[in-house]
Amino acid sequence: MSEELLIQKAQNGDRAALAQLVKNYEQTVYNFSFKICRNKERAEHTMQETFLSMVKNIGQFSGKSKLSTWLYTVVSNNCLMLARSQKKHDYSSIDDEDNLISEENIADWKITPDQISENNELKVILDDAIQNLPAEYRVVFLLRDVEGLSTEETGKITELSIPAVKSRLHRARAFLRNELNKKLSYEH
Repeated sequence: MSEELLIQKAQNGDRAALAQLVKNYEQTVYNFSFKICRNKERAEHTMQETFLSMVKNIGQFSGKSKLSTWLYTVVSNNCLMLARSQKKHDYSSIDDEDNLISEENIADWKITPDQISENNELKVILDDAIQNLPAEYRVVFLLRDVEGLSTEETGKITELSIPAVKSRLHRARAFLRNELNKKLSYEH
């Protein structure tokens, strides 16, 4: 069944269609929540809030954008609200518990243990740098450079103009580049 048909059925009160939509987007929403919130409990809370919003508001979904774009918007807003409500950021690594990236996934035997070690060190350095990004910049960076969404889609999700998205992305990239340069120059 197509997503459009599922949405239409869900809007007409079909609980099975709504459940299927949740199932279809469950992993995507959780992974994106975790990338932004940087904490398992907050990511789970955000995922629940996102799907609660979808259940309550599916009737208002116009179909002018993709459902995934709408869900990214809800996730971004929920994570930003959580970030603003907390003064201290006790973020965890992207690898914690969920192993979104793990050594078991490496199948190329040409990769040496030294290269794996270097890649893991780089990943830790990059993860630390991303954690230090302010939430507003982290959301834009993750949507554009990690999720691969367009500037226009990112603007719709974050409710920012295209120039604002470009500016935040530029600043986020410059910050990350600066952080990486600092960390890598200390090691050599």
